[in-house]
Amino acid sequence: MTTAVPRTAAVLTAAGSGSRFGAAVPKALVLLEGLPLVAHAARRLAESGVVDLIVVTAPEAFLAEFRSVVGRSVLRSSGLSERPESAGVPVLLTAGGASRQASVGAALAMLPPSIEVVLVHDAARPLAPAALVARVAAAVRAGHGAVIPGAAVTDTIVQVGSDGDPAVVANPDRSALRIVQTPQGFDRALLDRAHAAAAHRAVDEAAAATDDASLVAALGEQVHVVPGDPDAFKITAPRDLELAQLALRAGLIRTSAIRPSRTTRSGGTA
Repeated sequence: MTTAVPRTAAVLTAAGSGSRFGAAVPKALVLLEGLPLVAHAARRLAESGVVDLIVVTAPEAFLAEFRSVVGRSVLRSSGLSERPESAGVPVLLTAGGASRQASVGAALAMLPPSIEVVLVHDAARPLAPAALVARVAAAVRAGHGAVIPGAAVTDTIVQVGSDGDPAVVANPDRSALRIVQTPQGFDRALLDRAHAAAAHRAVDEAAAATDDASLVAALGEQVHVVPGDPDAFKITAPRDLELAQLALRAGLIRTSAIRPSRTTRSGGTA
């Protein structure tokens, strides 16, 4: 039987310390309904049916814990995936760097040459649905070099002075604004070029980039926006985790249909 050559990879960033979350372990290992956030995110990536390989970036001191959670072949396909039932999505782990850019760069260095499309996702957005993953990947496949999911802004937004003065200086039209989410999708060659350029810029400037689309935009390349999803919200504080738990228990967000692979050690220490 011929094994398909991997074409689409997902980089799952989970190397943050979670200092703002206040947990004793990295935020990605915090449990949500009995499963670490990173496992929720990985399962939804696999459930999309468009991801051939997942690379997880983790704090070096916690690599063993992450390995016990996601394993080497983390997930078996569900009925929503085109992948054969017997197949799993292979997972690689790498130690994260001092910044997001450094962590993603380390993951990119592990990708095989066959990878053409790269999705970059945050473990802190564990409930981003499989349909959103597929939507972003499809937009890249359609010819957009950089794709981000954007949710409509529903609150009134004001701009205040940058000098510490709290006075309102502008009222942006919210209809033209979007809340940026992940996963973000990229042509692999373009993302490699963006990270190479960032590595040659001042350290503080590269570290200031909050997402990979910003690195691509810094090259003067266009970033395409597809509709986001309300379930792709970011878990930053304990209150966000509580809201996610309530939503799952109330059935407002569907739990993943993915089952752990037999080669996966699920139930690791968190």
